[in-house]
Amino acid sequence: MNGLLVSLIVGGIAGWLAGTIMKGQSLGILMNIVVGIIGGVIGGWLFGLFGANLGAGIIGSIITATIGAVILLWIVGKLKSK
Repeated sequence: MNGLLVSLIVGGIAGWLAGTIMKGQSLGILMNIVVGIIGGVIGGWLFGLFGANLGAGIIGSIITATIGAVILLWIVGKLKSK
């Protein structure tokens, strides 16, 4: 239960940060969490692919998830503009 709560909090923060970076506004709490969690998967996969590690803990997780979420929002933006 604790891990799920931490994942939701990290996802919410990462999604909010990514929305702020990419659009200058928040996406709403539910979408922030979804984008942040998917971003965490993308960021973890990319960093693992290159052998990079931002460290264990909440801060490293937030940074990884935020980078992944920014990439996700960029891809979605490119697909929407076509």
